[in-house]
Amino acid sequence: QVQLVESGGGLVQAGGSLRLSCAASGSTFGINTMGWYRQAPGKQRELVASISSGGSTNYADSVKGRFAISRDNAKNTVFLQMNSLKSEDTAIYYCNVVKSILDGGATYWGQGTQVTVSS
Repeated sequence: QVQLVESGGGLVQAGGSLRLSCAASGSTFGINTMGWYRQAPGKQRELVASISSGGSTNYADSVKGRFAISRDNAKNTVFLQMNSLKSEDTAIYYCNVVKSILDGGATYWGQGTQVTVSS
């Protein structure tokens, strides 16, 4: 099992910045992709950004150029730097970790952290 603990959410004005962190613990061997999803009220959960163990990144079109994902493999931690925040970025942000197929391919989720952007 992998446990994920998120931090860094909060309330910020439009145009501001926040940095989310997610630390993985437990059976962290074989973690492949780490990422962030978000879910706004009344909407489906959507991918925000992901990063592979080799550093390849993927972003939702809506956050390209504003958000940056990074990871510290030694500490099993993934970060999401969010700049130029907009009201539409308001959502619960969830950390996501996927193990490699060779290690079972399981997916794990954090408990979520609220990000609220006021206009």
